[in-house]
Amino acid sequence: MDMADKPFATDGPFAPDEPLTADEPFATDELLAANEAFATDESSVTGKLSTTDESFMRLALAQASLAASIGEAPIGAVVVHDGAVVASGYNRREIDADPSAHAELIALREAARALGRWRLSGCTVYVTLEPCLMCAGLMVQSRIDRCVYGAIDPKGGALGTLYQVNADERLNHSFTVTAGVLAEECSELLSGFFADLRVLSKQRRYADKQEAEGCL
Repeated sequence: MDMADKPFATDGPFAPDEPLTADEPFATDELLAANEAFATDESSVTGKLSTTDESFMRLALAQASLAASIGEAPIGAVVVHDGAVVASGYNRREIDADPSAHAELIALREAARALGRWRLSGCTVYVTLEPCLMCAGLMVQSRIDRCVYGAIDPKGGALGTLYQVNADERLNHSFTVTAGVLAEECSELLSGFFADLRVLSKQRRYADKQEAEGCL
């Protein structure tokens, strides 16, 4: 689908009246630059990495693309148990008008329903962007075994960048983390999305100005 055909291009939730600013976590090249450096550092991919991790991360990337197709920030997640995907989710904050509708949260809720239990021991969460404090906290509460994420989040990452919620000894559960799996692909998807959105926002403001001046 062409960017101009997506919901945010006209009247969708991601059609801002004002330019994106540096306060928007993905509005600048900071995310891409941070992840390029992260990917070239041999010590940056932490935890146990396998080709299976890459395969499941590609499924999470597919979920992220679904988010982009409806005008949402492209973040996706899958939950794996016994080698099989039991749940998936993608960012829906704007379309659902729900501040908690992050990809990981949606996937974890679906996993709990699929498995019939809130305690998700034996599960691994694959997500394209480093989880925030809310999602990292939910991973503690749901007792997952492991989280694998792609791009680091320099402004909100809670599993290694700004915080290490997974290894906080004050909490009643810990889990392992593997960071940097397909980091460049994950960060490029986000950066590209917001670059295109910025262009569309400028085009919209220009058209509004022209209409206000009676040129259209």
